[in-house]
Amino acid sequence: MRTITPDPARQVPASAPATRRRTTVSTDALIETIVGDLHEMIGSLRCAGTGRMVKAGISMTHLHILWVLEHHGDLTMSRLADLLDVSLSNATGLIDRMAERGLIDRIRVENDRRVVLVRASADGARIRDEIEALKQDRLRSVLARLSPAKLERVLGAIADLRGAVIDEIGPDHLGDHVHHASTAPQA
Repeated sequence: MRTITPDPARQVPASAPATRRRTTVSTDALIETIVGDLHEMIGSLRCAGTGRMVKAGISMTHLHILWVLEHHGDLTMSRLADLLDVSLSNATGLIDRMAERGLIDRIRVENDRRVVLVRASADGARIRDEIEALKQDRLRSVLARLSPAKLERVLGAIADLRGAVIDEIGPDHLGDHVHHASTAPQA
């Protein structure tokens, strides 16, 4: 855990109760500590799951693309490139490699054969879902280490954080957003 540096303008004597000392820490210092701690924890959990991804033959970039497709449904290459914030040629190269591995299907639109949509293949969706299930199992295991009282505090903090995220980026990105059902053909 990181040490929070108090705001010098709001120093409280060391003899003051801990709760009073805690409330004088600057908001910016608290935010930086939370961001750092979350980044560290997420990074550690991500690294712990990397071995499974390597065995599945999928990179973080490929997994990210599969998550984007789950979130947005079938996409044109140009829309996918926009969402990934990469050039069209870069996105095409990524999708080519994913298609070679059987993770992606390209579908031509019947009423306009020039339009090609990208979607997760059945194998791509299966691998994405397996990795997501492993990630959720690991998180359940971590949470199971907490007491019921601590779990209640975590739940309250997450509810507050969710509200702040919705305020920041809008309800379409979180909240009641439902991911598209996989449109990949079932094997």
